[in-house]
Amino acid sequence: MSADHEQTVGLAGDSTLLDGYAPLARTYDELFRGDGSPRDEMADLVSELDQLGRLEFMTRQKLAEGALFRSGVTFSVYSDSRGQEKIFPFDLIPRVIPASAWDPIERGLVQRVTALNMFLSDLYDGQRIIKEGVVPEEVVFGTSGYLKELHGMRPKDGVFVNIAGIDLIRGADGEFLVLEDNLRTPSGVSYVLENRAVMKRVFPGVFRRSRVRPIDGYPSRLGDALMSVSPRDPGESRIVVLTPGPFNSAYFEHSFLARQMGCDLVEGSDLFVHDKQVFVKTTAGPQRVDVIYRRIDDEFLDPRVFNADSVLGVPGVIEAYAAGNVTLANAPGNGVADNKAVYRFVPDMIRFYLSEEPILGQVETYICARPKECAHVLANLKSMVVKAVDGSGGYGMLFGPRASRAEIDEFADKLREDPEGYIAQPVVELSTCPTWVEGEAAPRRVDLRPFVLTGKKSWVLPGGLTRVALRAGSYVVNSSQGGGSKDTWVLEGPNT
Repeated sequence: MSADHEQTVGLAGDSTLLDGYAPLARTYDELFRGDGSPRDEMADLVSELDQLGRLEFMTRQKLAEGALFRSGVTFSVYSDSRGQEKIFPFDLIPRVIPASAWDPIERGLVQRVTALNMFLSDLYDGQRIIKEGVVPEEVVFGTSGYLKELHGMRPKDGVFVNIAGIDLIRGADGEFLVLEDNLRTPSGVSYVLENRAVMKRVFPGVFRRSRVRPIDGYPSRLGDALMSVSPRDPGESRIVVLTPGPFNSAYFEHSFLARQMGCDLVEGSDLFVHDKQVFVKTTAGPQRVDVIYRRIDDEFLDPRVFNADSVLGVPGVIEAYAAGNVTLANAPGNGVADNKAVYRFVPDMIRFYLSEEPILGQVETYICARPKECAHVLANLKSMVVKAVDGSGGYGMLFGPRASRAEIDEFADKLREDPEGYIAQPVVELSTCPTWVEGEAAPRRVDLRPFVLTGKKSWVLPGGLTRVALRAGSYVVNSSQGGGSKDTWVLEGPNT
């Protein structure tokens, strides 16, 4: 059956798509109220999806999976002995955000990224926020993300964070909260764009009638943001995407964005530095590079400054950066600002630098390096989420409510041995969204990673990457641990 015939009602005996769907108790569901009725803004979409019926939906799900497979939409799992390359699971039931809910998210994200850029600029030149006691010295300098070698180096226009991926969750009251900031090399936007392309092909009518805000312009917006902070005139500037290579977990994204922006995808060996300027080797000879959208970690970026054994980076690139001859996006040294202990103080940064109250809330955080807070965490581990301050990907953490007594005891020992290495947060009940699992729609927990681009000004991609925990009862949405993704629909407002 053609994907254009979306008004076709399910076949005789075919139950509706969302028939019998039951939201989880005490949890905010993205499409349904607690009593099982659709939320007002979602009623038309729910009706359209229901008209498809389960058989037709399953057909379209297979079409979508085939399209993603042919496009090579993959990620890698280093720890999987069965092979690295995985097709990123994609669920066709969208996550929908009305315009009224998106507006404060958008304003809050711009506010937050603005303050984080100001914090990094201050931290690497002056440190006023530390001298005035707003952010504790030991929290900042105790993190591996702070790179003292970069003190005094300032990127063009003070933009340290050109691309931010800010993870949001939605609590039981329906309010969005910031869970963490990703300011180094945030990934996932390629899946956002590919998911949208597939949805428009598989559900063209439903998509069009829902009046969803477009996201297709992200690559050109990214290119413009990077060009705007080039050390040379944008008309003469050259951008490259620096990748560790095809074995990196996000290589698909690196190649995708380079292709979409129309710029070179390079590895460290393709670049060299001469007279404090960066050049790329081409068949027409060396060509100057002005902006490096780098997707390799700080420690591998320049073997002359950081890891001397690195073969992924470019010798001398930090010297060129310090001289103002090349823009590194994102700037090295950003890791200090997305450290999980520093996260606690972002609302204070907003008040300090902007003289504003934070628009977006965030999760209460206990710093285990502080004896009183650590004692509280140890006494309440069963109701806490404990994370390594430099951890990522959902690894090396304790989820208290689902941990065994032995796991809790083991983590208690870790906290006593290395309290500086951990923070803890009370469990926040992630919102759910209907998700197609084993032949039926079931509630699965989701988060959201919007992307914020900053050049001369900031711009927020409408929506972002909705990650979904495909396993029943799971709170872990990471793709490396069995998560998938959904298309995120931000609806146009009534006056647009």
